[in-house]
Amino acid sequence: MAQWERLTQLPDAYKQQLDELYNRDALPMDVRHYLSAWIEKQEWQRAAQDHDFAMALFQVLLENLDIQHSRFVQEESFLLQHNIRRRKQNFQGYLDDPCALANTILWFLKKEKEILQSADLAEQVQLLHVAEEAMETSSQLDIERKIAGLRNEVECMERTMSCLEEQQDEFDFKFQTYKMEAVVDEAAKRKQMQVFQQLINRLDECRKSTLSELNKLLDRTDTLIDILVKKELVEWHRMQQKACIGAPENVCLDQLEKWFTYVAVCLFRVREFLDKLEELVGKVSYQNDPVKSQKPKMQKRAETLLKDLLQSSFVVETQPCMPQGKGPLVLRTNVQFAVKTRLLVKFPELNHSMKVNVCMDREAPQIKGYRRFNVFGTKSKALNMAESQSGGMVADFRHLTLKEQKSGGGGKGINDISLSVTEELHIIHFDTLFEMKGLSIELQASSIPVVIISNSSQQQSACASVLWFNMLSVDTKDVMFFANSPAATWPQFGDMLSWQFLSATKRGLNEAQLEMIAQRLFGKQQTYDTCKVTWSKFSKENTPDTFWAWFDGILVMVKTYLEDLWRDGLIMGFVSKSKEKYLLKKKQRGTFLLRFSESVIGAITFSWVEIDMNGEPDVKTVQPFNKVDLCQIPFQEIIRNFQILEAENIPESPLLYLYPNTPKDEAFGKYYCEKTGSDNPYIQYIKTKLVFVSKEKTLEARSPMSSGMAQGEVLELMSGLGGEAAEPGGSPSLLSLLETGLPEPMLSDSLEPADDQALMFFQTPFDFVDPHLLPDDPALHDFPLTGFNCLPPQSCGSIFQ
Repeated sequence: MAQWERLTQLPDAYKQQLDELYNRDALPMDVRHYLSAWIEKQEWQRAAQDHDFAMALFQVLLENLDIQHSRFVQEESFLLQHNIRRRKQNFQGYLDDPCALANTILWFLKKEKEILQSADLAEQVQLLHVAEEAMETSSQLDIERKIAGLRNEVECMERTMSCLEEQQDEFDFKFQTYKMEAVVDEAAKRKQMQVFQQLINRLDECRKSTLSELNKLLDRTDTLIDILVKKELVEWHRMQQKACIGAPENVCLDQLEKWFTYVAVCLFRVREFLDKLEELVGKVSYQNDPVKSQKPKMQKRAETLLKDLLQSSFVVETQPCMPQGKGPLVLRTNVQFAVKTRLLVKFPELNHSMKVNVCMDREAPQIKGYRRFNVFGTKSKALNMAESQSGGMVADFRHLTLKEQKSGGGGKGINDISLSVTEELHIIHFDTLFEMKGLSIELQASSIPVVIISNSSQQQSACASVLWFNMLSVDTKDVMFFANSPAATWPQFGDMLSWQFLSATKRGLNEAQLEMIAQRLFGKQQTYDTCKVTWSKFSKENTPDTFWAWFDGILVMVKTYLEDLWRDGLIMGFVSKSKEKYLLKKKQRGTFLLRFSESVIGAITFSWVEIDMNGEPDVKTVQPFNKVDLCQIPFQEIIRNFQILEAENIPESPLLYLYPNTPKDEAFGKYYCEKTGSDNPYIQYIKTKLVFVSKEKTLEARSPMSSGMAQGEVLELMSGLGGEAAEPGGSPSLLSLLETGLPEPMLSDSLEPADDQALMFFQTPFDFVDPHLLPDDPALHDFPLTGFNCLPPQSCGSIFQ
């Protein structure tokens, strides 16, 4: 199918993109439409570089427009005649430069292909989702069919038991009547006994048939329990593990509860059927009665199945979590946490009758230094239907706390393995007793292993342990996991990283962002699918600036200060310096992008492209903004008001187009403060000051607040644009501009040379420059840039305390 024909058949969202593409006069949509076949057959790439060939195509284009005009004349389409004539007149402007026309048409064709590729990708993703949903629906339908079959068999069995009882009553009535009549005629006796024998034979066949049907019913139940317990429930447990580390998994238990409850009801009915058979045998029995030989075995099987189902039905619905914590499974001593258990077999008659008790580490490992804890608070609650929105049988513990045992025996072990505090895994156990219709079964449930900390400084490391365990382990009782932790494959690791952003901001990481992280970890590779990340590389190497500390710092910053910008896709974020330069150098002057710092934890920066005196693109980068900066001025206001001094000392913003080509105000406008100019509350903190800038790589301008400034160095006072003299004693500077190109300690290609670019700084209201650092050398080309002056750093909230 021709390219244009495919475009016209796309969904409305992509047709809108096509309409926006042709919302310009360079190549009118009607010309593209009427000449679509001819346009797509031409070699525009060659024409863009060959003037004679381009001129030939230009002439043919005009001739085709004349032909199209003639058709409209014949069709008496006056408006179309007018439009096509006007298009031809506009194209005459390319007479002197037909290669420009070829480039223009080539550009439009490439943009069309991008729209098609985007539509194809969306269709493939949709097909994958449909396939996954179809598989899920197919599995659910299969269980529903089995449940319906089981329900039908139970109903049939009820009728069978009724028929069996009627048959036995008939035999019993006739036999008791015969005994009361005391028949003495031998012939009549023999005849009557033949009738009774036939009745007994029919009764025996009916009992055998009933037992056979009961066995089939148990077989069906066994198969269904196997699916529910070994497949559906196991998958739910795994989904819950993933959900605890941010995966978008559906962990609702209502459907499982419905299935578990019906199977339990069915098994209780089987027990009732077997009890009824025993009752019937008590009234009428005979030699080789099949009920006497088969019933005990079937009774045991039914109770075993019921026990397996009930013991699997007691689960932890909501894993332990502190109300103010960053996520589940990280608990702190003496801080309250909540956890909820649920019984998937719902019998309303058990409401408020089953008590659930809590305890810790029933089988703690014998490891040297392994801590023990006691649980305090409301440690016993009844399963009830009032604390669940869906009416499930739950026990919701909301006020539990943990305290470390101080007994002398604690911490001693026979194993030489030593784990850090945040590698220790602990399990919270729950016990209850199920008693119903003569059946008594102890039920136990346990949490996913938790990490217990004693102070907030351990929070980040504890979160790393929770992520690593639940990403890799399917054995939720393996508290020795970190004694020999396995490595994660890149696909597993990349998914986990994306889930962190998805759960925190509703927007995960795309392929390009994940590729940058992979390159950071493994260096440049053809494919990363076979690469592996070790536990040490994730959270131990380069302590305290580990990979996880860097990634989590970015995540906290984005969630706290940049969530809207990130969710709207305005922050490219994870992009390397080399990729950044590659992208920007191909763009027009003033194009900028936002990326996370690779060397400063929890910081963001922006870079833009300038054109130097030789007409070459030159990429400049500001030094990163951290939480101290962002808690004082919103990032969008920094971008909005950022300026440098151009020729004739005129302030001008170098940030014009957000990559790839979105005007800055169009991208960020909806986030700007409503007040503008001097009314903007942030303007009073953004003052223009002069800062000398050197192109000399060996010289580096420094803030007087920098730790590198020796005490007693001579400082030269600078004046602002307004001419006022700077006064001593100013507040600390917010931040300095332009990264200095220092090596990235965690980046595999971090030893690249520093850029030969300007070094700029955000200054305080009182700006100083060290004359020893910036000597008055006519060979150095200095030019002034503006900076931001902001409030002194303030507290940013409890999350950073």
